[in-house]
Amino acid sequence: MKAIENIIIKPIITEKSMSGLQDKRYTFEVMKSATKPEIAAAVEAMFDVEVLDVNTINMKKKPKRLGAHMGYTGEWKKAIVTLKPESKTIAFFDSMN
Repeated sequence: MKAIENIIIKPIITEKSMSGLQDKRYTFEVMKSATKPEIAAAVEAMFDVEVLDVNTINMKKKPKRLGAHMGYTGEWKKAIVTLKPESKTIAFFDSMN
Protein backbone atom coordinates (compact mmCIF):
# COMPACT_ATOMS: atom_id res chain seq x y z
CA MET A 1 0.00 0.00 0.00
CA LYS A 2 1.30 3.42 -0.96
CA ALA A 3 1.21 6.25 1.57
CA ILE A 4 -1.19 9.05 0.65
CA GLU A 5 1.50 11.69 1.13
CA ASN A 6 3.77 9.96 -1.40
CA ILE A 7 1.24 9.59 -4.22
CA ILE A 8 0.92 13.31 -5.01
CA ILE A 9 4.38 14.77 -5.59
CA LYS A 10 3.59 18.39 -6.48
CA PRO A 11 1.00 20.58 -8.21
CA ILE A 12 1.60 21.64 -11.80
CA ILE A 13 1.38 25.43 -12.11
CA THR A 14 1.23 26.42 -15.80
CA GLU A 15 -0.94 28.73 -17.83
CA LYS A 16 -2.89 25.79 -19.26
CA SER A 17 -3.44 24.13 -15.88
CA MET A 18 -4.58 27.42 -14.35
CA SER A 19 -7.22 27.85 -17.09
CA GLY A 20 -8.86 24.61 -15.89
CA LEU A 21 -9.52 25.94 -12.39
CA GLN A 22 -12.90 27.42 -13.43
CA ASP A 23 -14.06 23.89 -14.30
CA LYS A 24 -12.64 22.52 -11.01
CA ARG A 25 -9.89 20.70 -12.90
CA TYR A 26 -6.55 20.46 -11.06
CA THR A 27 -3.21 19.12 -12.34
CA PHE A 28 -0.64 17.25 -10.24
CA GLU A 29 2.59 15.36 -10.73
CA VAL A 30 2.02 11.93 -9.20
CA MET A 31 3.97 8.77 -8.41
CA LYS A 32 4.69 6.83 -11.60
CA SER A 33 3.14 3.62 -10.23
CA ALA A 34 -0.02 5.27 -8.84
CA THR A 35 -3.38 4.15 -10.21
CA LYS A 36 -6.44 6.32 -10.82
CA PRO A 37 -8.33 5.09 -7.72
CA GLU A 38 -5.25 5.70 -5.55
CA ILE A 39 -4.87 9.23 -6.96
CA ALA A 40 -8.56 9.98 -6.35
CA ALA A 41 -8.36 8.69 -2.77
CA ALA A 42 -5.19 10.72 -2.10
CA VAL A 43 -6.73 13.98 -3.39
CA GLU A 44 -9.92 13.40 -1.38
CA ALA A 45 -7.96 12.70 1.80
CA MET A 46 -5.42 15.52 1.45
CA PHE A 47 -7.75 18.33 0.38
CA ASP A 48 -11.16 17.18 1.77
CA VAL A 49 -12.92 17.35 -1.62
CA GLU A 50 -15.02 14.98 -3.76
CA VAL A 51 -13.38 13.68 -6.97
CA LEU A 52 -15.49 13.10 -10.08
CA ASP A 53 -12.84 11.93 -12.56
CA VAL A 54 -9.09 11.31 -12.88
CA ASN A 55 -7.17 11.39 -16.18
CA THR A 56 -3.51 10.35 -16.25
CA ILE A 57 -0.74 10.95 -18.77
CA ASN A 58 2.70 9.33 -18.81
CA MET A 59 5.12 12.08 -19.79
CA LYS A 60 8.04 10.70 -21.81
CA LYS A 61 11.64 11.82 -21.52
CA LYS A 62 12.77 14.64 -23.83
CA PRO A 63 16.26 15.37 -25.12
CA LYS A 64 17.91 18.42 -23.55
CA ARG A 65 21.19 20.06 -24.36
CA LEU A 66 23.43 22.42 -22.39
CA GLY A 67 26.32 23.48 -24.56
CA ALA A 68 28.17 20.39 -25.73
CA HIS A 69 26.51 18.13 -23.15
CA MET A 70 23.52 16.06 -24.20
CA GLY A 71 21.03 14.49 -21.84
CA TYR A 72 17.36 13.76 -21.19
CA THR A 73 14.67 15.01 -18.83
CA GLY A 74 13.12 12.46 -16.51
CA GLU A 75 9.96 10.49 -17.17
CA TRP A 76 7.02 11.34 -14.91
CA LYS A 77 3.26 10.94 -14.60
CA LYS A 78 0.70 13.75 -14.72
CA ALA A 79 -2.82 13.49 -13.28
CA ILE A 80 -5.67 15.84 -14.14
CA VAL A 81 -8.29 15.60 -11.38
CA THR A 82 -11.83 16.87 -11.93
CA LEU A 83 -13.91 17.63 -8.85
CA LYS A 84 -17.68 17.26 -8.49
CA PRO A 85 -19.65 20.51 -9.08
CA GLU A 86 -20.93 20.58 -5.48
CA SER A 87 -17.43 20.01 -4.05
CA LYS A 88 -15.46 22.88 -2.55
CA THR A 89 -12.33 24.16 -4.32
CA ILE A 90 -8.75 23.45 -3.28
CA ALA A 91 -7.53 26.45 -1.29
CA PHE A 92 -3.91 26.13 -2.45
CA PHE A 93 -4.87 26.85 -6.06
CA ASP A 94 -7.25 29.68 -5.09
CA SER A 95 -4.30 31.72 -3.84
CA MET A 96 -2.61 31.43 -7.27
CA ASN A 97 -5.26 33.51 -9.11
